[in-house]
Amino acid sequence: MGLNIVVGMLADLDESELDESEPDDLAGDELPPPAPAEVAAEDRLLKDVYSRGPRYGVEIDEGARMIGSEHEAGSAYDHLVHHSDCEGFYVPVDFAPVFYDKEMTGGWVGSSQRLLEECRRIAARLGLPEDLDPWGDEVSAAVEADTEGAEGRHRYGVESFTCLQVMAAARHSIATGAAIVFC
Repeated sequence: MGLNIVVGMLADLDESELDESEPDDLAGDELPPPAPAEVAAEDRLLKDVYSRGPRYGVEIDEGARMIGSEHEAGSAYDHLVHHSDCEGFYVPVDFAPVFYDKEMTGGWVGSSQRLLEECRRIAARLGLPEDLDPWGDEVSAAVEADTEGAEGRHRYGVESFTCLQVMAAARHSIATGAAIVFC
């Protein structure tokens, strides 16, 4: 059993499934423009405690949690670390804290933009070119190789493969406006 990353639920539907759907089933109301994290925190579903992290925390009210630093400088990998790896969403809206609400489907909401930037920092540390194909021969060889004595992306083949996949999903999410879903 492995983790699957899907960007855009409708992207995975085939033509026959779309043909069988009623138009109203697929179209939503016009969405309002994205709100900054501070405004989103006023929502009943997005209240409670700002952070569970050791460095920061501001009590807002009961409900949800905003996890991570309010400012990018204090949040090295909030969207990568403070997010479930088996449920939740990343949305193509740039905001600093990760939202968590156990009452909400999936519970976790992170930013695709922040996720991409965090993965880019990891890729740079690994010496991993962003344009490297995660399913290409070089990455496959690194995943299967004996890593003793290897460095960077050659030593961390599985991690490099995962980083490249997540970056591709985040770029696609940002480009298409679709959410990333872990399932």
